[in-house]
This record gives sequence, structure tokens and C-alpha cells, in this order.
Amino acid sequence: MRVLTALLFLSSLAFAQESGFKPLFDGKTLSGWDGDPKLWSVQNGELVGSTEGNKIAKNTFLIYRAREFSDFILRAQVKLRNHNSGIQFRSEALPEWVVRGYQADMAEGNWWGSIYDEKGTRGVMVNGWKGKAETVVKPNGWNDVEIYCKGDEIRITVNGLVTAELRDSAKLEGIIALQLHAGPPMEVRFRNIRIRDLKN
Repeated sequence: MRVLTALLFLSSLAFAQESGFKPLFDGKTLSGWDGDPKLWSVQNGELVGSTEGNKIAKNTFLIYRAREFSDFILRAQVKLRNHNSGIQFRSEALPEWVVRGYQADMAEGNWWGSIYDEKGTRGVMVNGWKGKAETVVKPNGWNDVEIYCKGDEIRITVNGLVTAELRDSAKLEGIIALQLHAGPPMEVRFRNIRIRDLKN
């Protein structure tokens, strides 16, 4: 197990070294992240969120607290089992691990590659699923997700395919966070989470 964890960590470092990217997850601990400890853990170099045996009444998030980001490229690998998750960006942290703002959405058989206004009034801002992400998503495997933000330009890419593009300046800076959705028991796994700050 130690050898496997070490190899996964080295793999994470290799990803982080690409073109100035830096890791947001060290592959071993939740350092820098804040969420309900009953729901989030690290397993085999992966950041795991699960509501199995812990029914939640509202959407909850693992929030990256170390800093906020404005212009950046975020890349991560995601595996979803059942239900709904997403990656928040340029968002606002509210009490009790609740988050409001832009979300790169993903759901079982739907919504992957979309931009959603979490806890806002605009709902699905861009549907990146139909005819786009649905053609490339691996339902039971790892998926590469990229979020690009520069000024008012937002772009989501799934497994190399651009699925959603938007110009919106409602919020130009904020936190990164990972979602667990209320409803049926679910599990989501993240690995190789890395970011390139385009401000520097």
C-alpha cells in the first residue's frame, strides 16, 4: 500500500510540473482543504467524497481555503459513482460548507461539461452535455476536466473536448471547491488536481 501511495504521489507531481502547474492536493492529506470530515477522506492518493451511510440535507462542499483565484487553468481527473458532483470556481464560501457561484457540473448520465450557477438564480448557464460531453465521458472511469478563466472568459473542457464557453463578469475571483450533492448515496473521486495561475 505504501508503494502504491508513493507511486500515485509521484504521478501527481509529474502532472503538477506540466507548464507551470502547481498541485492543490498533495495526494496524502486534506491539507489546505476544509469540509465535513465524515464525508471526505484520502484513499490511495485520491481525494474521496462519499455520502454512503451519511445522508445529507443539502449540497455540501470541500473548500480549498489556502487562497482564492481569478485568472487560471485548473485541471483534475474525476471519477463519479452515482448522482451529481461538480467543481466550484470563482465562488463564495458560505457557512456550514455551503458554496455559491460558478460550477463545472457533472452528473450520472447528464450535465458533464456544463456551467451551472450553484445556489444562484441563473441555473444552467451553458449546457455542455448534449452533443458534447456525452460523446466523450467515461461513465465508470476517470475523466479529465479543465476549467479556464481569463477576465470574463470561461471555458470548460472534458477529455480534450471543449464543452462550454461563456463570457460573464458577475464574479472574477473566488474559491475552488468540490461538491457532494444531496439525494441518493453517491461517491466522487478526484486526483491530480493542479492549477496554473495566469496572473503571474
